[in-house]
Amino acid sequence: MNEHGEIVGITSTVPVEILYAAGRVPIDINNAFITSKDPAALVRRAKMEGFPDTTCSWICGLYGAVLERGIRTVVGVTGGDCAETIALMEVLSLRGIDVIPFSYPHGRDPVSLRAEIDGFAERFGIGMERAEEEKKRLDHIRRRIHHLDRLLWEEDKALGGEIQLLQLGSSDFEGNPDSYLVKIEDRTAEIESRKPLETVLRLGFTGVPPIISDLYDAIERDGVRVIFSEVQRQFTLPFGGTIGESYTRYTYPYGIFARAEDIALEVRRRRIDGIIHYVQAFCFRGIEDIALRREIGVPVLTLQGDLPTQVTETMRLRIEAFIDMLHRRRERG
Repeated sequence: MNEHGEIVGITSTVPVEILYAAGRVPIDINNAFITSKDPAALVRRAKMEGFPDTTCSWICGLYGAVLERGIRTVVGVTGGDCAETIALMEVLSLRGIDVIPFSYPHGRDPVSLRAEIDGFAERFGIGMERAEEEKKRLDHIRRRIHHLDRLLWEEDKALGGEIQLLQLGSSDFEGNPDSYLVKIEDRTAEIESRKPLETVLRLGFTGVPPIISDLYDAIERDGVRVIFSEVQRQFTLPFGGTIGESYTRYTYPYGIFARAEDIALEVRRRRIDGIIHYVQAFCFRGIEDIALRREIGVPVLTLQGDLPTQVTETMRLRIEAFIDMLHRRRERG
């Protein structure tokens, strides 16, 4: 990889194999936003420039992060992610930023997705054979992250909060896959050396990654562990295959029923006691909570966040009440 190549911002998971094969450096703008020194300031910047108060804070943060980082090219996922991304791309284009759309097809149609991927590769001037070679390199890193996931839920040697951050990083490999692999191997060695953690309740976390910085810390206490983070795990492309196959089987862009099938499977496989479903204020995905509760068969606590902040006292009380309920449920058998 050309470590000094052009930075390309991405608004959600896209086939980064193509970007790396083309000598570009993908940067997940979501990660750039939430790891900023002052993410709330990035939201305020967007609001000061005219973004409505009802705009999702993630969209505002993406806008602010693009400007803060001086990113000149952005790939926007305009189908299969946030409906507001289209408007975000229009506003960024007014700033002279080169915007490139990428869309996951409705209905999870593999033929349509392959056409989209081929067009994406053509836009960056590379062939799919070269991109598939790059995928082999990135898949090695993904497999090592899958091993960390097994250390989390099979061997009880990690907390969900630390593993989900490493899973999140696989959306762009922090712009340098080689360095990211070193980071993963270092963490793997440290986690493998631990003794198993006491586990009383096994929780799952579904929905978009939280904008609330300490949410996992508030959940994982006194033997309660999050042993499944749905979307973060999907970022690691856990099903393998070619580029076309992997991004067809990747569930996040394809609606709640594709996601619910995967969630229900993992609930059974990981023996999950309950689910924390995180939704973002003003996001259409909050409506999907209705279907999620009907499909997965375990108790669900829905939490809604808005601004980049920390867990509120009300949210903390709701988490504690949910955990108490799960304890009583287990005691009753």
